[in-house]
Amino acid sequence: MSKCKWSFKRAVLYAIVPLIVTSCAQDQAAIRPQPPTSVSSAATPAAETELDAKTILMRMAQLLGNTEQFSVNLNGSYEVLQETGQKIEFGENRRIIVSRPNGLRVELEHSNGEKHLVLYDGKEITTFSPAQNVYAQTSKPGGIDAAIIYFLKDLGMRLPLAMLLTSRFPAELEGRTQTLDYVERNVIDGTPTHHLAGRTETVDYQVWITEGAQPLLLRAVLTYKNAEGQPTFRAHFSDWNLKPDVKDTQFAFIPPEGARKIAFLAELPKVALEGAVNTKKTGAQK
Repeated sequence: MSKCKWSFKRAVLYAIVPLIVTSCAQDQAAIRPQPPTSVSSAATPAAETELDAKTILMRMAQLLGNTEQFSVNLNGSYEVLQETGQKIEFGENRRIIVSRPNGLRVELEHSNGEKHLVLYDGKEITTFSPAQNVYAQTSKPGGIDAAIIYFLKDLGMRLPLAMLLTSRFPAELEGRTQTLDYVERNVIDGTPTHHLAGRTETVDYQVWITEGAQPLLLRAVLTYKNAEGQPTFRAHFSDWNLKPDVKDTQFAFIPPEGARKIAFLAELPKVALEGAVNTKKTGAQK
């Protein structure tokens, strides 16, 4: 495996590919092909050098970061460590629409059928749960990049691969990646792809990027190596559209009849404090 070490910042997003060759491997070669002793096998073109791995990765990141509008479907799965120590896998589907600088729509459906909606219109971040008919909303002007950072860090919400929706995705990916490997040329559902493996301070990742003029993500695997149980998130991308028909109404939220507004969990102390202040001003009692 040819390795490209980057001396940049920290990390956030390698899939370690352990290849074990036992002493009996040659005896079993007739019934089971012997695994290669290196990820970069003879089938890998000599042109796929360390520089090429980084070039492929950054071309993908720059394409997504510089595209003003795009939509994509994401089929994902993630592991949750149970109290018994067993990992259980759950799934989700997402429909994502990005319209820079101020439009973001994420339609999410979990494997149990529960649906959620995340919207950003340049002014407010809204999450809506149709089953409970409740929504949370907070003001955050400044564009998609600022809204996503606030959504993840300040509100403590979960949205794997959220950074690839931002215009700063290339800089974030380059700054956080510590090592990068070209694994192999791969074919997924008939589409030729480059399989790369990268490592950051907190996450090991694998990506499969399509060949050609439009290097798009086809598959991604993230392993959160510092989290308990090292959970893994997997995503398969489909129906990429770099020129979707987008309308501003897709990012605006109109509460349905009877919908109840609640606070984001991270904002509850702030809400409680404001409530106490208002109580003092009005002279009301608890």
